[in-house]
Amino acid sequence: MEPLSNKRKVIEAKPLNFWEKAYIPAIAQGLSITLKHFFKKDVTIRYPEQEREFSENFRGLHSLKRDEQGRERCTACGLCALSCPAEAITMTAGERQKGEENLYREEKYAAVYEINMLRCIFCGLCEEACPKEAIYLDGPIVPSDYLRKDFIYGKDKLVEPPLNP
Repeated sequence: MEPLSNKRKVIEAKPLNFWEKAYIPAIAQGLSITLKHFFKKDVTIRYPEQEREFSENFRGLHSLKRDEQGRERCTACGLCALSCPAEAITMTAGERQKGEENLYREEKYAAVYEINMLRCIFCGLCEEACPKEAIYLDGPIVPSDYLRKDFIYGKDKLVEPPLNP
């Protein structure tokens, strides 16, 4: 077996001329790239004064919808919580009182409905799993905040306001 040193190919470097030694071609090339980018259109979006346009299938903040009579559509079936891979949705079902049964179609409702936005991956599976079409990911971007507890959204932030006829 031959030693490895015999198989190596020796490459001789050509000597640099004066301009290459002074790095002038490299500096000129760098300046040309800088000038080319200097006159391009600015791609920065000045948020919050200017908002980015989103595509049709953008998934934003969750919202709990109401029906035509202004009642909450959620019946606390729990399918959205079961379908959530991040386990970000928690809910507690409540029973309607005897006087409320005539006003509502369903006898159960979501007494507590919370989504942990730090866990949510905005996959849309909760939206697909809901048989009553009660939850949609059609809101804006989730706003930034400093405290973890402010990212747990309850019914006060999720339920859309009632329609005023």
